[in-house]
Amino acid sequence: MVPPDFRHRLTWLVSARVIVGTVLLGSAVLLQWQAPNTFPAEPFFFLIALTFGLTVLYALTLSYATRHRWLVALQLGTDAATVSAFVFLTGGISSFFALLYALPIIGASMLLSRSGGLFLALLSTVLYGGQVLLQYLGADGYLSSAWIGPTALLPSPRFAQYTVATDAFAFFAVAFLSGSLAESVRRADKSLEMASSAIADLKALNQHVIDSLTSGLATTDREGRLMSFNKAAEAITGHSAQSVVGRSVSEVLQLPASFTSVLQRDLDGARSYRVEVTYRSAQGEARELGLGVGPLFTPDGRAGFLVSFQDVTDVRRLEIEGRRRQRLAAVGEMAAGIAHEIRNPLASVVGSIQILRSELTLGQEQAQLMDIVVRESERLNETIRSFLAYARPQPRAVSHVNVGRMIRDTAVLLRNSTDVREDHRIDTELPPDDLWYEADENQLRQIVWNLATNGLRAMPQGGQLKLEARLQTTNIGRQLVLEVSDQGVGIPAEDLDGIFHPFHGGFAKGSGLGLAIVHRIVSDHEGQIHVKSEVGKGTTVRVMLPAVATPALAVS
Repeated sequence: MVPPDFRHRLTWLVSARVIVGTVLLGSAVLLQWQAPNTFPAEPFFFLIALTFGLTVLYALTLSYATRHRWLVALQLGTDAATVSAFVFLTGGISSFFALLYALPIIGASMLLSRSGGLFLALLSTVLYGGQVLLQYLGADGYLSSAWIGPTALLPSPRFAQYTVATDAFAFFAVAFLSGSLAESVRRADKSLEMASSAIADLKALNQHVIDSLTSGLATTDREGRLMSFNKAAEAITGHSAQSVVGRSVSEVLQLPASFTSVLQRDLDGARSYRVEVTYRSAQGEARELGLGVGPLFTPDGRAGFLVSFQDVTDVRRLEIEGRRRQRLAAVGEMAAGIAHEIRNPLASVVGSIQILRSELTLGQEQAQLMDIVVRESERLNETIRSFLAYARPQPRAVSHVNVGRMIRDTAVLLRNSTDVREDHRIDTELPPDDLWYEADENQLRQIVWNLATNGLRAMPQGGQLKLEARLQTTNIGRQLVLEVSDQGVGIPAEDLDGIFHPFHGGFAKGSGLGLAIVHRIVSDHEGQIHVKSEVGKGTTVRVMLPAVATPALAVS
């Protein structure tokens, strides 16, 4: 297996050849200029040029040599042969260039491990010893060359043996020491790589854990400036981590001044501090945040604050819904009995008035008063009937309902109702195919009718009323969505929570139970209602009912 930094080491070897060749060239030029004919210049400069040429070739084949390590061994062997040529040209046993054998030996130890260095030390010893032996055995022909000089310049054979032995020892010592050092470096690099990998894995795991939290998590310094922001915090606030780091946590999370002062007082000595705030996003959407802050400790001591927060908007809505249901259940149970007891005598009163009106001779004013009594009694009876329908819902007659046809029929009835003016426009937006749903058709009609009549009454100056229906898939399953939108007066934000309370009607005409009945039907179906309204622009009410996975719910 090729080490990860093998290419880097090869690059270092190529650079070392360039440096050595440059030093040899410079020193040779200087020596030739100061003392001409000291050594044979032409072969010497030829070897230097050959060294540069081979270095260029090695650089061009660097990628190939990285994949085939035998090429590296060939390069280092060539380097040893080149050093032998330099030694031969400068006197053999008398040459100072024998020291250059150490360079390819060190390179082999670094690139081919300790065994590679020892092998190159052996090769260098053979090459060096071979040419020294050739000097002493072939002096008549070999030493008479102008490149080497006269035989008389050679030291004694015993001194030559000693020199070769000491040089060979130096070669193997360099190979052993450089190999040991290279092995130590490789082990240290491997340990460092394993430690770095473990640290990186641990850091990645910690980051994954932090990013996987469903709660927003942020850290600040002691002055309250943000230092980190996890994924959940980005999703809740709509701000990216890069855009908030360095900013005040109170500014980013829209915290009250009292919270900022608590931070400045170091939490008043408490271990934690909790608060609920209203956060308004860039799109104007209000969210309730439950926020807690505590001290952040590091090995160096106290570093700042750890801030965690959750979007509790749905939780608060469910709490309000639960309280509303408990209150309405208690009131409804009592009021239903009272309303039933009122209805019977009211019917008797109306019947008696009608009999008296038919038998007595009444003046115009008296007849008008009796008509008012009958009309108001009927209106009161209708209010009681609606309240009983709200307080005591009838059992559901579940059937396969064509929701699209039901919406179109409701739109036709609305266009012909007394609540429609000439400047009203009623439109529908439905899927092109039939939309089936399994439910009580009368209750679905009541939901759409009550929402639509409220929408018409909210547009005294006219406008568009849109009725929509569709099936959609969410993270909690498939749902039937009924949506009614108007361009009316809108509902103030402070009144949104109370519009589904009984007798909360905001129009002169009506019992104030329409939306309460809608809310009760949707709750019985375990559905949800979302209201989006803007004063002066209109209101959109979206009803989401869970769709049971039956063939009747499929788009045919």
